Amino acid sequence: MLGGGQLGRMFTVAALQMGYQVVVLDPDPGSPAGRLATQHLQASFDDEAALREMSKCDAVTIEFENIPLTSLRSLEQQVRVSPSSAAVEIAQDRLKEKNFASKHGVATARYALIESHEDITAASEVAGFPSILKTARLGYDGKGQVVCENLQDVRDAFVHLGEVACILEQKVALATELSVVVACGLDAKHSVFPVAENMHKNGILDITLVPARVNKGLQQAAVHKATALATALQYTGVLAVEFFITDDGEVLMNEIAPRPHNSGHYTLDATPLSQFDLQVLAVAGLPLPECRLLSAVAMLNLLGDRWGDATPAWSHVYEANSAEVQTCLHLYGKNEARAGRKMGHINFLACDSVTALDAALLARDKI
Repeated sequence: MLGGGQLGRMFTVAALQMGYQVVVLDPDPGSPAGRLATQHLQASFDDEAALREMSKCDAVTIEFENIPLTSLRSLEQQVRVSPSSAAVEIAQDRLKEKNFASKHGVATARYALIESHEDITAASEVAGFPSILKTARLGYDGKGQVVCENLQDVRDAFVHLGEVACILEQKVALATELSVVVACGLDAKHSVFPVAENMHKNGILDITLVPARVNKGLQQAAVHKATALATALQYTGVLAVEFFITDDGEVLMNEIAPRPHNSGHYTLDATPLSQFDLQVLAVAGLPLPECRLLSAVAMLNLLGDRWGDATPAWSHVYEANSAEVQTCLHLYGKNEARAGRKMGHINFLACDSVTALDAALLARDKI
């Protein structure tokens, strides 16, 4: 596993439970995954000695998309890497990602590239206003993004973002946001988890709800587009695709993540096998089972803001337990809580989406 954060940790747990040994490469001595792994290589992702050790593994996968492509390509010469460096390269760059989606018939919001101040006027004519200026690379959880209402806003935002390559994207009239997590095997067969409805706060995922409260037609459209992208990428592993659903009922791709996804954490308790179990199976080259939902569920993200000077009172989490609701707390084993840092999540299982969401909202207010 290249990367040792919470996604790597949950993958490591799943792999260890299946009897595999796991080597984690991550420079952080306290990495959540490294602390549980069979072996933790504490080194940078381009360290040659560490990559030689990784090449002795039977298979390699990634925890996040910003692994150096040179490292992935080097490993690919010696061991199976899933997903491929070609797929990761597309996911690392918003322009490549959107161009790829458009090429394969998956619609996005209107967008244009800005590399210099001279590009701003033409890009604004394409995207219109309001729009969002996003760095082409390295932005996530609302970082590297600025909402713009006019040309001067774009000019100011471009300076604020360091005058790096950016995408100016139409800010669509948003009805809701969905995500589709799909596992892809070496045999090119797909297994798709139930579509998730996502609610964000300050650009960071707050609550995920399953089943999603949108009609079956929109859900099927999102699944079709997600699997089409997976097929076009010749993808192996777990892929998450985020979608905007507009007020007009359009299904627009927002971005892809070549890995398990925050919005898929509900699968740890609400499906027979989780997204991490299927990541292990896919990377190992084993057949993928069909995904099905055992229970309605609301997943509540826990950010470091909640810690303050003390650990939150987890007793409030379990106050939601009843004949109708079961709560499942997952903490990521991070040493330090910081504002905006993902520290854990809670899954609220219930008989229906409304009950699950109500439990999540009540707990969120109390913690």
